[in-house]
Amino acid sequence: MEYSLIEGRFDPPAEAAVVDGLSANLGVTLPKDYTNFLRKHNGGEGFIGDSYIILFKAEELVEFNREYEVEKYAPGILLFASNGGGEAYGFDTNDVEMPIVRIPFIPMERQSADAIARDLAGLFSTLKDLK
Repeated sequence: MEYSLIEGRFDPPAEAAVVDGLSANLGVTLPKDYTNFLRKHNGGEGFIGDSYIILFKAEELVEFNREYEVEKYAPGILLFASNGGGEAYGFDTNDVEMPIVRIPFIPMERQSADAIARDLAGLFSTLKDLK
């Protein structure tokens, strides 16, 4: 799958060792499409249609989720991106299919998580179609 931004840029690939160790460091097996994305683009930011997205670097995921106390306020959600404003995107790790959810930073509550895509390609498609 090729991902693209209208404006902005993707970062260079993540180091293989970082991606390989990410699931162990996070305590959850990440979706293959996401780890493949990191092997090509270690995060980045820009517009998908009219929607802005900041995709976190592989090295930042553990610390970002820890600092925002995601497991405390939204158990089972693993954040990997944000819209640069008040919302984040994450995987629902309590669901075997790990859909992508949109969740507000404030208040960050699991019940506020809204499933918006089945995978990373679906997220890009959803954001592209938002007006």
